[in-house]
Amino acid sequence: MICYDYINDYIRNTIRKSEGILKELEEFANKNHVPIVHPEVAKLLQVIGMIKRPSRILEIGTAIGYSSILLSEVLQPNGRIDTIERYELMIERAKNNIKRAGLENVINIIAGDALEVLKCLNKQYDLIFLDAAKGQYPEFLPECLRLLSPGGLLISDNILYKGMIANDELVVRRKKTIVKRLRNYLDMLCNSENLETSIIPIGDGVAISYKK
Repeated sequence: MICYDYINDYIRNTIRKSEGILKELEEFANKNHVPIVHPEVAKLLQVIGMIKRPSRILEIGTAIGYSSILLSEVLQPNGRIDTIERYELMIERAKNNIKRAGLENVINIIAGDALEVLKCLNKQYDLIFLDAAKGQYPEFLPECLRLLSPGGLLISDNILYKGMIANDELVVRRKKTIVKRLRNYLDMLCNSENLETSIIPIGDGVAISYKK
């Protein structure tokens, strides 16, 4: 958490609660310690998606399929989501959850290492949600920019990484490399001539970048 607990508690008690399969997945994730987006970040994704109304979404980091199912609600009619995941257990869980949600024809899981898969893609996407290995964010960025349509949005999660990105005193020794790479990633986002970026301190930090 990077905000005061009382602020997080207030936000989470104020925003509308999930229903149906999203609620089930939140409960499963909490019980089994599976990382999914924080509730306030999920709501941000929904609102941004409703404003953007994308036809094609790329997600990097599927986990159990929570974010893909969430984002399917904001797609244009006949829209599609491609989502990349490398871990077989997560792929199987995500496939099952997507099937239960009736979204097999909307959400396509691509199995493999994210960077290798990104290099092989040649589609254009209106929205890219990056929520994968934090230490690889700088390597992902050139491919994300290549695949992102002009006027498209790149949303990067966990960008402040438990506050360590903003405060050296919080940095855990074994996390120094990830912190260094995330700081580099933020520098790349904020200094790119092709992007306008806002960093939002909710959840574990979210960066929203608009491609000019």
